[in-house]
Amino acid sequence: MRRTVRHGAYIWQRKDWPEFRWDSDALLEPLSRLSQLHGLLNGRMSMLGFNEKCRSLLSAMTEELISSSEIEGVLLNPNSVRSSIARRLGIEDDGLLVEDHYVEGLVDVMLDAVRNCRKPLTDERLFDWHAALFPFGRSGMLRITVADWRKGEEPMQVVSGAFGHEKVHYEAPPSDAVPAEMERLIEWCNTVNQSPFIMAAVAHLWFVTIHPFDDGNGRISRTLADMLLARLDEDSARYYSMSAEINRNKKAYYEVLERTQKGDLDITEWMLWFFGCLENAIVRASGIIERTLQKAAYWDEFRDVKINERQRKVINRLWDGFEGKLTSSKWAKICGCSQDTALRDINDLIAKGMLRNSGEGGRSANYLLPE
Repeated sequence: MRRTVRHGAYIWQRKDWPEFRWDSDALLEPLSRLSQLHGLLNGRMSMLGFNEKCRSLLSAMTEELISSSEIEGVLLNPNSVRSSIARRLGIEDDGLLVEDHYVEGLVDVMLDAVRNCRKPLTDERLFDWHAALFPFGRSGMLRITVADWRKGEEPMQVVSGAFGHEKVHYEAPPSDAVPAEMERLIEWCNTVNQSPFIMAAVAHLWFVTIHPFDDGNGRISRTLADMLLARLDEDSARYYSMSAEINRNKKAYYEVLERTQKGDLDITEWMLWFFGCLENAIVRASGIIERTLQKAAYWDEFRDVKINERQRKVINRLWDGFEGKLTSSKWAKICGCSQDTALRDINDLIAKGMLRNSGEGGRSANYLLPE
């Protein structure tokens, strides 16, 4: 049964739509922090060697693609995503090569958005992105309109809950209004010259509010934001994942979107949430890059020290994010060796200053990298 939307229930129904506004004073400090953190991240990246920089880019893009799909309940094979991106970027990767035509299309979309971030946005470009997300013209078992704006089937609603007890979170503009609505958004993306941070936040909200496609609107809205954020960097490379941070705060993401879409055209709350999420993503990436720099410095310091492959393997595991505490029994299991061999390896590294005892005795004895 077709539902009638209460007049003025959503921001797109307001007379001043889409004249977004925000409290510039409230955004001043978050924007300043973002600019500073982004500059620090780029500074750290410039200290990395070519191989480390490539691996950092590969990890960030892999996480971005996996997370953006996971937000919508689509789980991708990490090995397939990583190997596809590595091949497109010409990066050697020791991971398992897994071919997946669907993933190949998603990678094409992401690379087009980031590498060609300064090229004009067009409806055809968005249609190409949409076609890559739905290569078979279906969303699950449902046939959908692909590579074109949605048609008919009113109303387009975002719904949750069991059948018969659905809760409508949002209702989008009617399909016959979509072409004109998207023309306005596309023109804005191509002509407005504002901070990419601001443009990414506004475009994300604007696109997902229009909801121009039958499916895939969330993923494409985040891709659009990525495209605008990539304009911050001369090489158009992204070393942090906004979607991964959104995925960690998915409930809050949907809640702030719903409040904003049911409010007025003052989107300050959305902007602050978006900037906070972006700040966390950059801080997280900076921490990973700092760890990479420390790892490079560690191996440079001990480059002339002879160690065996077991020792090298475990030390790299410690630098790359070892779960839990490293004990002699875990060492033996990782390397497939005896407990005695594991202890000899450990004591040898302690003597060479490459490992240290945590100070916990008995069964709690475990080992750490030097401070």
